Amino acid sequence: MLTESQLNHAIGLLEQSDALMIAAGAGIGVDSGLPDFRGTEGFWNAYPALGAQKIAFHEIATPAAFRRRPQQAWGFYGHRLNLYRNTVPHEGFRILLKWAATKAAGYSIFTSNVDGQFQLAGFDPQRINECHGSIHRLQCMLPCSEAIWSAHKFEPVIDTIKCRLENAAPTCPRCGGMARPNILMFQDWNWLEQHQEQQADRQERWLQTVSRPLVIEIGAGTAIPTVRHFSHRIVQQYGGRLIRINVREPTVSGKADLGLAAGAVEALSALDLAWKAHHSKGGSRL
Repeated sequence: MLTESQLNHAIGLLEQSDALMIAAGAGIGVDSGLPDFRGTEGFWNAYPALGAQKIAFHEIATPAAFRRRPQQAWGFYGHRLNLYRNTVPHEGFRILLKWAATKAAGYSIFTSNVDGQFQLAGFDPQRINECHGSIHRLQCMLPCSEAIWSAHKFEPVIDTIKCRLENAAPTCPRCGGMARPNILMFQDWNWLEQHQEQQADRQERWLQTVSRPLVIEIGAGTAIPTVRHFSHRIVQQYGGRLIRINVREPTVSGKADLGLAAGAVEALSALDLAWKAHHSKGGSRL
């Protein structure tokens, strides 16, 4: 449970900001029922067929896996594609979207997640920077060109017991070879990053228009610190402030910032209730 001091601190940060920067790691999806692959045992619990073969996440999430065992690699990514398509984003996304809509300078999103949950929750795709790519886009395995295209026509049929793709893998419309997700994998030298670079460019242009950004960082740990490094840069380079929501690693370095040891729904729901109570007593709106 969050303390009154924490809630008041958060309300102050929310009210003084002119823009909202949402920075999200895998932990934001846990409350929607998505696995975050934290630790080898957690990964194998989610994918027991890979656990039986002692195949770790960093071994299946590689271009080499697509070359050596394509049905199994697409079994893993095809299962995830179906899972993400069918997942309903939790209430925290709605709260963030509501807050974002009130900001004079708007909002932007930086996420290491490839699941497309922010788009599914109603956020503007033009305001999202997916730093590791997206499972909802495809590219050629080779690649034979710089083309990136939507995965919406691909409907994976998965044997979940064996973690294997039962139907045909998607193919490149140019060379006819196998396609792969447009995701930055481990040991990946062929990821086509131009779509993500365009997202990053849009985000940087937006940052030039804000003066008091508030970073709300959710579910981003230190094991793969990409999102944390981004949050730190916004605080340092753009004079932003930070609310870090993380069950296990909530520590922040500055006294002006706030760390909350809680899950996404718990923290965001408590903050939203506190803001509503503050507003009902005559406080300024976000």
